[in-house]
Amino acid sequence: MKLEEIKEIAKQHDIKAGKMKKAELVRAIQAAEQNDACFDTGKASECGQAECLWRSDCN
Repeated sequence: MKLEEIKEIAKQHDIKAGKMKKAELVRAIQAAEQNDACFDTGKASECGQAECLWRSDCN
């Protein structure tokens, strides 16, 4: 997903993207949605969230 799309989702959650990097921003969105903020933390193979919106970009 492109950064501009992620910023739009963040905006819907009242998250100010500012100069956040992609991974920081996605984790902020995950936390706002009360999900495990695990994006790009190396846990993709063990998170168990196959339907996660960020799954295709996660490591």
